[in-house]
Amino acid sequence: MFTCELALALAARGHTPLVYSPDLGPLGVELAAKGIEVRDRLDGFSRAPDIVHGHHTVPTVHALLHFRDVPGIYVCHAATDIPPVFPRIIQHVAVDHYCAERLVEAGVPAERARVIYNWVDLSRFKPRGPLPARPARALLFSNYASERTYLGAVRDACDRAGLPLDVIGLGVGNPSAEPEAVLGRYDVVFAKARCALEAMAVGTAVILCDFRGVGEMVTSADVDELRRWNFGARILRSPVEPQILLAQIARYDPDDAAEVSRRIRTAAGLDGQVDRYVALYREVLSEWARTPRPDRRTEKRAAAAALRRVLGPPRLRERIRQVPVLGSAAVMAKRAVFGPRVWR
Repeated sequence: MFTCELALALAARGHTPLVYSPDLGPLGVELAAKGIEVRDRLDGFSRAPDIVHGHHTVPTVHALLHFRDVPGIYVCHAATDIPPVFPRIIQHVAVDHYCAERLVEAGVPAERARVIYNWVDLSRFKPRGPLPARPARALLFSNYASERTYLGAVRDACDRAGLPLDVIGLGVGNPSAEPEAVLGRYDVVFAKARCALEAMAVGTAVILCDFRGVGEMVTSADVDELRRWNFGARILRSPVEPQILLAQIARYDPDDAAEVSRRIRTAAGLDGQVDRYVALYREVLSEWARTPRPDRRTEKRAAAAALRRVLGPPRLRERIRQVPVLGSAAVMAKRAVFGPRVWR
C-alpha cells in the first residue's frame, strides 16, 4: 500500500513512477490499471529511472545493479529489516526511530539515516461522526490476528467489557480491500502501526495491540511520542492478557479520541509526507551530480555482502534461483555464501 499510494501521488504531481516487484500480485495489477507502469522484470521498462527508491534488500540491489549510474534511497519499514549498505544508496530512510536505530546497527552512518514517518491518505480515510459516550462496538484490525495468536485474549476482554468484537484480517480469512469504508462503524479499534494510524485518522479510539504485546490507548497526551515509534512493536511492552486489555478499554474517552484524530489528520497526511520524499529525491540527485562514481568491483562486493546478510546460507540454497542478480555480482554473491567450489 505504501508503494501504491506513493506511486499514485507522484503521478498526480506530474512525475513518472516506475514500479518493480518480482512478484506483482493483485495490487500490482490494480496499480497498472490506474496507469502506472508496473513490471516484474527490470528490462521491460520503457525508460530508466532517475532514482531508485527501494524497499526490501534483494529487489533494491537488483535494481541498482541493473540501472547503473543511477543513485538510490532505501526505506526501512521494520526493525526486523536487513538494510543493504551499497555505494549508490545515498540516503537511508526509516519510518520511525526504531527503524532508524536498525539502520545504524546495520552500518549506515547516522547522518545518512533520516526519519520520514508513515502517512494516511486523508482522501480515503475520512472522519466519522462523534464517538458515543460509551463504546458500543470494537474491531480487531490486523492480518496477524487469529485463534493461534492473540484473538482469544482480545475477545475475552471485550466480552468482559460488554463490547461486541469483529475482526478484519488475513489471519481469520476476512481481509478488507476498503478498510476506510469499515473503520468508522466502530468505537474502539485494536491495531498497531499503519492500521492504528488509519483508525485514528477516522476518529476511533485506538488501543495498540498485536501478537507481540499490548501498548496503550492512544491519547492526546502521548500521540506525538507514540508516533515516533510508528505506534508499533517498540511500544507493545505488556503481555496480551484480558485484564491488561480491559484496563486500556476503561481509558476510553470520546473527546480525547477526537483530539487524537485531529492531530493525526493535521500532521500525518499523505501530501505532506510525499513532499518530504520529493524533496529528498532532489537532494539525492543534487548530491549524486557532485559525487565521484564508485568502481564496479566495489559495487559487486557490496551487492554480495547485502545478499549474504539477507538470505543466508540455509535460505539461499532454496531461493538462489529466484534471485535475479546480474553478471559477476551473482557469482560473487554465490561464492560469498557457499564458497567457490560449489559454483564451478
